[in-house]
Amino acid sequence: MNAPAPSPAETLRSALAGLLDGLPPRQAAQAVDRLIANYRGATPTEAPILRDRADVAAYAAYRMPATFEAVRSALAAFADAVPGWVPRDHVDVGGGTGAAAWAACATWDGERPVTVLDWAEPALALGRELAAAHPALKAADWQRTRIGPALSLAGADLVTVSYVLNELTAADRAALVDAAAQAAQAVVVVEPGTPDGYARIIEARDRLVSAGFRIAAPCPHSAACPIVPGTDWCHFSARVSRSSLHRQVKGGSLAYEDEKFGYVAATRLPVVPAPARVVRKPQIRKGQVLLDLCETDPALRRATVTKRHGDLYRAARDTDWGDAWPPAED
Repeated sequence: MNAPAPSPAETLRSALAGLLDGLPPRQAAQAVDRLIANYRGATPTEAPILRDRADVAAYAAYRMPATFEAVRSALAAFADAVPGWVPRDHVDVGGGTGAAAWAACATWDGERPVTVLDWAEPALALGRELAAAHPALKAADWQRTRIGPALSLAGADLVTVSYVLNELTAADRAALVDAAAQAAQAVVVVEPGTPDGYARIIEARDRLVSAGFRIAAPCPHSAACPIVPGTDWCHFSARVSRSSLHRQVKGGSLAYEDEKFGYVAATRLPVVPAPARVVRKPQIRKGQVLLDLCETDPALRRATVTKRHGDLYRAARDTDWGDAWPPAED
């Protein structure tokens, strides 16, 4: 019997493992530290942060698994809200080394035209190199493009924009979201799970709704977010296996870390959004589970599920942050 083909996550992990061959670990760690500091600052779009292959290799090995898991989580929630739909093509804006392209392959089987746009040629070159390991990505088109007001996108079923808006001016962010809305049937935007990241997600969400899109996830509605500005922010968490480079840069010995991210998935397609979404880590206590929910109303509510709820209680104990609630019946 033939062994099953490796998953996109396994294939990506294997491809990334070979990136740092020949690059001294200390040099790789220093590159990652410098790049993280740059990404937390203000960077003009005409000055790519990833300058050469060593930069890109170090940063891809360090950050690409987390970006992949965050985008895969967002795409999975979107796929649940549009059951049966499969994108015919995919454009990833500001995609760098292609984490979102890999995440789309992990969400929907089969091959489709894929275009990755970025302004850093070393990132595109490495993305092309990594993509050779995955049959569905071998024919992907990697294009050097400035992400700004002049950006023009051809029609596409799916446009992803992940960890990009934080690098753009407010005007460029608006232009990018408008271009995606004009070109796509579905737009998925992912940002870091910080208050600033949430603000950018809400900004993008508002523009997409104004353009006629329906929110598929994470919100169970397309009305205004019920969070009072400045009091909280909506974000989620994805579990990421830590490589030796992760452990070297961050210290510690845990085999995993949790990537905090925010997202919005919107579409012109008919949607079946979640009845409610778990927006905080569930609190499991003796005989009860506390779930913080965003509901259709729209409203935020804490639900207490106890043993007397039977099957629902057992489901609550298995429910994760970011899941739909209640779980779909089999």
